[in-house]
Amino acid sequence: MLKKRIIACLDIQEGRTVKGINFKGIRDAGDPVELGAKYAAQGVDELVFLDITATIEKRKTLIELVRKISTTINIPFTVGGGIRSVDDVAELLNAGADKISINSAAVRNPELIRQIANRFGSQCVVVAIDTKQTDQREKVFIKGGREETQWETINWAQQCVDYGAGEILLTSMNKDGTKDGFDLGITQKINEAISIPVIASGGAGTKQHFAEAFQKTQVDACLAASIFHFGEISIPELKTYLTQQNIPIRCN
Repeated sequence: MLKKRIIACLDIQEGRTVKGINFKGIRDAGDPVELGAKYAAQGVDELVFLDITATIEKRKTLIELVRKISTTINIPFTVGGGIRSVDDVAELLNAGADKISINSAAVRNPELIRQIANRFGSQCVVVAIDTKQTDQREKVFIKGGREETQWETINWAQQCVDYGAGEILLTSMNKDGTKDGFDLGITQKINEAISIPVIASGGAGTKQHFAEAFQKTQVDACLAASIFHFGEISIPELKTYLTQQNIPIRCN
């Protein structure tokens, strides 16, 4: 059985790590270079860097900041935000990223998923899906959760697989920052609908929430931000707990 992964997320705005609730109420959470180094030292399995305003501001990801973080860590590093072309991906990989994450650009131009996968391999392509329940339907949102699309979440996830995505980062906007648990419903539906790894994101507040996600869905990894940033749960503490629950976790 493949071991489950714990992923720490750095949402970046103006060069700082930030965190909000339901994609609103953004507050400062610290220096991303320092946080990345700390989480790597604590044994987190992967680090995700999301430049959350790059698309809105129509600019590229903060390359120099990506480079600084990559030199302080020795774990898989995924970078997203402002990616619009294969050349943007090449630039980020040269700066130290191992994988890239695309969201808005993928919805606007699904062929970009295929182009990146063909050049760098599917394992490099993480499609981030921000999902929100609207009128009893799960819909895909882009532009940092600001714009609803015509896509229903399950259909879009299946399309991403067809275009060559290697992994789906699924964030529940309804749960984001609430700390009342992952959205197990939509997470499991996506797991059942596609054949590639799924990362659950949005709602982590306790160690039990991680255990529930791994026990009640087939999710491959769980991602969290604020509980790590503000010292509510440490990576070693979480991994010890999950091991005690007989969940196959990577021990460091």
